[in-house]
Parts: sequence; structure tokens; C-alpha cells
Amino acid sequence: MSLLQQETDRIRASEIFLADPYEPKDPAGRLRVVLAMPYGHAYSLMCSGPMALYDLINRDPVIPAVAERAVEYDCLVRDGARLRPPAGETYRSIESAAPVSAADVLGVSVTNAGGLHQVLRLLDLAKIPRRAADRVPGRHPLVVGGGPGLANPEPLADYLDAIALGEAEQSVPELLRVLHAHRLAPGPVPLHRQLARVPGLYVPSAYRCETVPGGGVRSVLPVVLGVPGRVHAPYLSVAELPAAHFCSPVSDGTAAVISPVLGCLHDCHFCTLGVPDFRQAPLGLLTGYVDRLEARGIRTIVISAPTFTQYRHKRALLEHIRAYADRAAAKGEKVATIIGSVRADEITADYLKAVTELGDFGHLFTELSLDRARGVVTIAPEFADDDLVALYGKTLKRERVKRAVDLCRDSGRVNVIMLYFIVGAPGETAADRDAVADYAREVRERLGHEDAVVIVKLTQFQPTPGTLGQRLAMADPDTVQAHGRQIAARLRTLAGAEYERHYRVELPAPARMRLEAVCLRGDRRVGRVLEDLYDAGTDLAAVTRDQLADALAVHGLDFDRHLRHMDDPVLPWQVVDAVNPAAERQLAAALTEREARP
Repeated sequence: MSLLQQETDRIRASEIFLADPYEPKDPAGRLRVVLAMPYGHAYSLMCSGPMALYDLINRDPVIPAVAERAVEYDCLVRDGARLRPPAGETYRSIESAAPVSAADVLGVSVTNAGGLHQVLRLLDLAKIPRRAADRVPGRHPLVVGGGPGLANPEPLADYLDAIALGEAEQSVPELLRVLHAHRLAPGPVPLHRQLARVPGLYVPSAYRCETVPGGGVRSVLPVVLGVPGRVHAPYLSVAELPAAHFCSPVSDGTAAVISPVLGCLHDCHFCTLGVPDFRQAPLGLLTGYVDRLEARGIRTIVISAPTFTQYRHKRALLEHIRAYADRAAAKGEKVATIIGSVRADEITADYLKAVTELGDFGHLFTELSLDRARGVVTIAPEFADDDLVALYGKTLKRERVKRAVDLCRDSGRVNVIMLYFIVGAPGETAADRDAVADYAREVRERLGHEDAVVIVKLTQFQPTPGTLGQRLAMADPDTVQAHGRQIAARLRTLAGAEYERHYRVELPAPARMRLEAVCLRGDRRVGRVLEDLYDAGTDLAAVTRDQLADALAVHGLDFDRHLRHMDDPVLPWQVVDAVNPAAERQLAAALTEREARP
């Protein structure tokens, strides 16, 4: 038996189906869809978008397709930047022995812009031609991308046949219907032009892009009539979304994911969470799902929510989980709850009481390896100065953070606070950066516990497409690294001998920031740059500034140009842009004015 077959057999044997059952489809006459995720099996089950589509395609008898999954299996051989199957084997899906390359549609999900090169690796792994122009319809799959990493889809415009924007539960089924009908009876309109007319689908080949030297575009225009000049991301109502969008339909037997809220009630100028309407899952859906977890002995519950504290029924949900944890404890077993993030200004004493009564809990996904950590709460002031907080549309001013820390102290169960701060943002001054260290020391002192720990997590300002800050300048990643070291040094000086035991400063990864600088702002030529680096065997997780700058220069691109304030009349991602230009200009002017103050 092959290594891949052994691993896929183990995966299928470990998986627990948690959604309502349905009649399996006969694949005969239907399209085969493979959803490929650039992660290991356990993490792939937490990818709510692809997993919801997987469940929807297989559940709905009207959709003319069956869905399978492929992941980065443990047995794959790592060869520099590449992955390949064990000798003599072919990359296959979890569900079938058929090669991934034999699929009709390959779906690829990208979590962040710094990971766009993972698409190239998946295509090579499956032995599918990377560029859309090199793929033969009917012989090679239609390659469809999705996920927040494609907020600017242009770097992969030559590699993806289509990008599903926003929530894809309507656009992807329509894509499958169009493709199925086209396979049965091709008409006079080419397939890609038909797909370009599906709401929520961006088809790059349906647009002609005229670039400018150094980076950027002069124009992005449809190639024919009938193709829309702008493509808008669809966001669906709770009634339109299937249950699998809120509750992962499959578990590996150890953990399962629920998403109580979608979107955010706030609209920060650097964050895309405030773009869709805020929606909440029905409480009965979530509690019923927790009951299924208990019945199947699944002991880790991941509450994946950008702002769980905004959920109207959070107390009732937490009490339901606590009751499950109490029953498990009576049997000598432990239930752990991991909450993605909360807003400190939405923390209440009741909320902390409900959370701390869960037993094992934490407000983050990462492993912290901290001694005697009773509980971890993340707080994201983003900036130390209240003026800068307000300019960027945040509401988490210092007084609100103080109240949240007081509540954490009074709860008696929180001894670790992780503070998120943005570094390198327009409008920021040296004094603002110094204040980050002061802020961290004040939070620890206010928390009061002898063993209290404060972790300062620094992130680089990212002008993300789709936000009011999308045109703003981005600091050089190497400069941000230097700023981070200065903050750490100041905090070490302030804390003295207490630093090693009670503080930690985490800096952003420079290689990822370099990639995101060009992938967030770049045009279609950036994909060729990523391909060149990939083909050269470059470790993109550790790419240097010189390596990236040299690769960009080959295609007439300048790294520094991607860092600038983008006052261009046309953005590379113009077709998917929906941001108000006047509001962008107003924000930029306010930040410039702040920087100019004596």
C-alpha cells in the first residue's frame, strides 16, 4: 500500500462527520471538484470557507458536482521550496485515488498575501500547468481561487481562471452550473466570458491590463461588452448561508470549529472585517453543534470569531459549553475552549466570569508555552496614542483598555495579556513607538498579579486593498524591524530585572512583510516574480530584500515603488475596488497633518 493511500486511509478513519446527514451523490455525469488547501489535515478543517463549500456541493442535489479535498499530507517530500509526492506516487485527494490533476475544478484557498506562492506549489504538486493560458480546457482543471489573501488578486491574475470574492456559496455553485452546461453543449460564448458575468466572480482574462514602469497600471478594462467594469464581493444573509458556514462539518476527532459572528460592528480603516454586514449565528445552531461534539467525545472547541464579544448570545453559549466541560470533568476528562479574539472595550465582568469558568481557555490560536498560565486575553489597542487610535477609526482608547485590564485583574483568573500594536503606520512618530513600551509596563502593573505576563505582539501596518487605508504608504519592513527592536530595548530598560520573566516582544517576520508589500500593492507582473523566485529554489519564508528587489527588477518593477503612497488614478485591483476615494483622501490628509506637527 502506498504512503499516500495509508495517510488518506488514516485521515478518513479519524474524521467525524458533524453536519446533518445527506444522500451521497453518484459522481457519474457530474463535475469533480477538488478543494486544495496549503495546510496539514487538522488545520484544513478550520478553513471555514472551503469546508462550507465542500459540504454545500456534496449536500445539494441540484449542484452538478461532487467535492473532494486535498491537503499538504505529512508524507509529502519537501524539496527546497517545493513539495512532491513520495517516489512513484501521484498527488490525490482524501476521498479518492484519482489524481488531483484529473479534477474538473481545482479550488485553492489563500489566507494571506504573503502566501500567494503556495498556489504555485500546489499546482506543481498536482502537475497542473501553472499559468491559465497553458492549461487546456477539458484536459486540465479550471483553477478557482478564494480567501482573504486575494484581496488584491492581480499578482495571480495569470495563474487563476477565476477568483470567488466574498462569500462563495452562490457564485461557486453558479460557476459549476455554467461549466457543466458548457461541457455538455459548448455555445458561441467562450467559457471564461460566461464566468465573468457571474456575480461575485472575477475572471482576470476578461480584462486587459496596461502597466506602467516600476509598478502599477494605467488602465484595467473589460475585453468585450457584457463583462462588468467592477466586480463586487457578495455577502449573504444568515438565512442564505448554510449551517456549515458557522459550524465546521468535519472534525479530526480532537477539535471542532464554530463561528458565532461574521464581520464586525466596527469599521477600522486598516481592517476588512468591517466591510460585510455584521451577522450572528442562531444560538440553537451552535448549542446543538456543541451537543454533537459532546456525544462524539470531541474535547477542544475553537470559537473562530473576529470579535466574539459582539455575539448577542455569548453568555448563553459559554454556559452551554461550561455545562459540557463540567460533565466531562466528572469523568476525569478536560474540555478546552479557544476563542479567536475579543475587543477589550466589549469585555464585561459577566463575560470574564463565564469564560474563566470554562476551565482551560485562551483568547488566541497560537501556542504560547508560558509557565503557570491560567488564562490568556488578547487586547489590540493597535496604537499607544489615543489620537492615532481615533484617526484610524479604532475605539480602543487608553481608558477603555484600563477598564478591561481592571476586569481581568478582578477576575483572578487572567495572568497573561497579549497586546497587539501596529508599527510603521503613516502618522506614527518616534514618541508613539516609545509609548508602546510604556503602555506594556503600565498594563502589567495594573494587572497586579505577581506572576503576570505581558506579551507585546508587533505587526507591520499593511495597506490592505478594500480598506480606507489601501493607498497609504507602507514602511520598509527592515525599518519596521529596527523600530521593533527599539521598542523591545526600551521595555527591557523600563522593566529591568523583571523583563525576562514577565515580558515578551514578538516582531513581525521580515520575509513575509517583504512579500506582502509587493503582493498587497502589485500588478500582474508580481506573479512572474514569485514564479521566478520559486523556480530558483528560493526559500520564500526567508526571502531577503536583495533577492526580492533583484527578482522584481527583471520584470521592470521597483520594490520601493510598492511602499509609496498610491495616488495613482487607477489601482492594480481596480476591478474589485469598492472604497470611497474621497474618504481615502480625507484619511491621508489627516495623517499627513499629524506627522507635520512639531
